[in-house]
Amino acid sequence: MDSREIQRLKSKTSVEILWPYILALTKKEPVYAYEIRELIKGRFGFDVGNVTSYMVLYKLESSGLVKTEWKNVGNRQRKYYTITKTGKEELKNAVDVLKDTVKKLS
Repeated sequence: MDSREIQRLKSKTSVEILWPYILALTKKEPVYAYEIRELIKGRFGFDVGNVTSYMVLYKLESSGLVKTEWKNVGNRQRKYYTITKTGKEELKNAVDVLKDTVKKLS
């Protein structure tokens, strides 16, 4: 069982900074909002609230870090999110910051 400090660290570096995780998911392939929670749980191993993931997606879109595209899936349309060039640069910067932090702590 993780200590309270480790649990807090995990929360602060996952759920509370959700945007890099979402950008990483949209880098591989377009995703639609409903599947974000499942993809984060499967790939990164933590849970996020449904509303939280939608809010982060909308903020990423309004910041120009992701773009949307409507696609027909079966007999309905879904809004898919894909990372932009600016989003890729911002994700790289985020990874660099995290790597630098780990390096300083090691």
